[in-house]
Amino acid sequence: MSWSRALLTALAVCALLLAGSAGCGSADAHGHKGAGVSPSPVGKVLDDTDEQGRHYREVAKKGAPEVGVEVEPDAADDGWDVTLTVHDFRFSPAGVKPRAVAGRGTVRLLVDGRTVARLRVPEYRLAGDLVPHGTHHVTARLYADDGTVWAVHGKPVESTADITASVAQATPDGSKVSRSAPAQGSK
Repeated sequence: MSWSRALLTALAVCALLLAGSAGCGSADAHGHKGAGVSPSPVGKVLDDTDEQGRHYREVAKKGAPEVGVEVEPDAADDGWDVTLTVHDFRFSPAGVKPRAVAGRGTVRLLVDGRTVARLRVPEYRLAGDLVPHGTHHVTARLYADDGTVWAVHGKPVESTADITASVAQATPDGSKVSRSAPAQGSK
């Protein structure tokens, strides 16, 4: 075989390898065309979405991440102290790659269905002006780093606490006291 025939054969093989691998990493190959969701092998991305359009990522109940939320009035002012309890879940540090890793991510804190914070730690101080007079639902929902919602049996992994904020009342010394009920979340 002459050197020119060997060169042509080598070029043809290289062209086939490049053409064959070009589509391997595309989102379309994994059924998520345009969804912006990582093709991670963790769980199954569902068609269902949350209020902001983020897809649910279904995982098995056994070993699934869990979250609990407790909300108490802040004694120093009219804010609220939020404490999260997580199981089989790790908070991701800032700057991680946007891909789903089992049991890792962030928590979005919602008040009456509206996102007020994205948390990477289990404690948060909720400003009093975000919780006006009345009863409100404070929800902690778990998200993977690619923005998908961790889900079990088609439902988001979350916990909600109901809290009631009362109108601040003046005390004899002139300071204001807000009568509020602490709440612990339910799943």
